[in-house]
Amino acid sequence: MQQAEDFRQEARTLAALLDPLDDARLATRTQFKNWTIEDVLGHLHMFNHAANLSLKSAGSFDEFYTPIREALAGGKSMLDAQYVWLDGLSGRALYDAWLRMSEETADNFAGADPKMRLKWAGPDMSARSFITARQMETWAHGQEIFDVLGVERAEADRIKNINHMGVLAYGWTFINRKLEVPEPAPHVRLTAPSGAVWDWNEPQEDHSVEGSAVEFAQVVTQVRNVADTGLVTTGENAARWMAMAQCFAGKPEDPPAPGTRFVQPAA
Repeated sequence: MQQAEDFRQEARTLAALLDPLDDARLATRTQFKNWTIEDVLGHLHMFNHAANLSLKSAGSFDEFYTPIREALAGGKSMLDAQYVWLDGLSGRALYDAWLRMSEETADNFAGADPKMRLKWAGPDMSARSFITARQMETWAHGQEIFDVLGVERAEADRIKNINHMGVLAYGWTFINRKLEVPEPAPHVRLTAPSGAVWDWNEPQEDHSVEGSAVEFAQVVTQVRNVADTGLVTTGENAARWMAMAQCFAGKPEDPPAPGTRFVQPAA
């Protein structure tokens, strides 16, 4: 699956940024919920591990995730559950483990049947959608690391996978909030990092989202408020969607407030 290679490259791009950092720098706090870089790495590592278990069997995933589900239901945070699982793994050792697991995950999914249904914390997904979600989360959580280190990420056209996921989540954004899904879904027209132009949904003059593919991905993954981008929305449906777009599973989450997520000046 090409999507598995896209995930691999996403992880390697983040690894290139992280590789020079020592334990002290990995403890740097980001703009995302006050998580440290190490917190982010632990989160990505744990769920890459979970992805491999799901590829192995539904039972393997359930055995892993049941204690986490119970901890969350009991009022623990995701970080609380994460650090129990990590069992002391931290710093450079955590970075090394995350990178090895990322490569293993890409290898395992590259040879999987793209249509195979896999168990997850949310709805079951195809293997293709599953590894695309791993790319999405690596890219999205990677953003807070690039931001806090003051580095502009060099983007690539593999971001189209995240754009596609974002477009498909139009209905989910409203359903997850127990709102009626407004029709029609807006036409989406985005300019790729390479300069290519990508389209989704039927062309419409009254309902559309246009702009940068990178900024669209930032909005649907909630790493930027739409007000901090150059995206142009036309029509109420598009404006409502971009104000609360969410392409990831879980309870409804609000985007960051305008001006709160940005590339910080380099230290």
